[in-house]
Amino acid sequence: MKKLSLRTWISILTFVLIGVILFFSRKELIRAWELIGKVDPWILALLVPVIIAGYLASGEMVFSYLRQKHLIKDVSMWTQARISLELNFVNHILPSGGVSGISYMNWRLARYGVPIGRATMAQVLRYVAGFASLIALLAIAVFVVTIDGHLNRWIILMSSTLVTVMVFVTIGGMYLMGDPQRMHRVAQRISRFCNKVVRKVTFGRVEQVIKPSKLVEFLDDMSDDYQSMMRDKRVLLQPFLWGLFFTITEVAIFWIVFWSLGSPVNPAPILIAYGLASLAAFAIVTPGGAGAYEAIMVFVLAVAGMPQGEAIAGIVLTRAIVLAVTIIIGWVFYQRVVMKYGKRPDANI
Repeated sequence: MKKLSLRTWISILTFVLIGVILFFSRKELIRAWELIGKVDPWILALLVPVIIAGYLASGEMVFSYLRQKHLIKDVSMWTQARISLELNFVNHILPSGGVSGISYMNWRLARYGVPIGRATMAQVLRYVAGFASLIALLAIAVFVVTIDGHLNRWIILMSSTLVTVMVFVTIGGMYLMGDPQRMHRVAQRISRFCNKVVRKVTFGRVEQVIKPSKLVEFLDDMSDDYQSMMRDKRVLLQPFLWGLFFTITEVAIFWIVFWSLGSPVNPAPILIAYGLASLAAFAIVTPGGAGAYEAIMVFVLAVAGMPQGEAIAGIVLTRAIVLAVTIIIGWVFYQRVVMKYGKRPDANI
């Protein structure tokens, strides 16, 4: 009998928790269905330009770096947005914490003559810029929820804790990547600890989820990329600014949906919920963390004071639209690329 991986165990636990939540939210789900039936289609139509702008910004986080390094040119904004949508599609269909997307983008950018090393570097920079921009916007959100006397104090504590943790993670990451030997020692300890915990939690069914040698190899690559970025910090500015714009469009999508339902909400709690849900989505094998993502966002908005029925309606409708665009339209673009260039060697779709 095939042993289950840690990610599968996490997903099983997630589905169980979602089932419990749905059971105890029966009345709220009925209210949510009623609200969805009253959506204003004209307001909802505002999603079209916002979604397009979001994919353009996501693409610019990569392409702005490549242009600064004179590695690419003559790529239209439409192509950038389309490649970004293809990337999102791959990450949803093959959830792996972004690894599948990096592999796909390396192959995709190679069609434009971008070396694999530089393509990987551009994507690392994209994640760094996205993380930094999220921290910056969350810091603003913390200030907003703090001065807003109508919001629950728990949301202030939650948002402050999230920002603090992300800042310490950033500082810790910079400290580790500054010294390869230090990073190797930490990698060995992390792998031993995680594997030991997993063996106990799964009663020995899962022996190992982290291979020390693979972790060291991955961190060595990260360290090289980090050192390269630190030698030329100017290349960080444009991806960071595009990261800010991208995160704003992500929050705007949720805000527009709530507006169309007749339940406008403060964008600050949406941003906090989005930040928590996005981090959790990396550990779940369902497309885009489906299930856990929605549950976390509904919980945070409910804590912020929104009626649970309205929170469920807005989050479920938003996620349904986003996943439909990503999977349906993304699949079409992906298939066109495969037909044009041939199936990539490491593709599993």
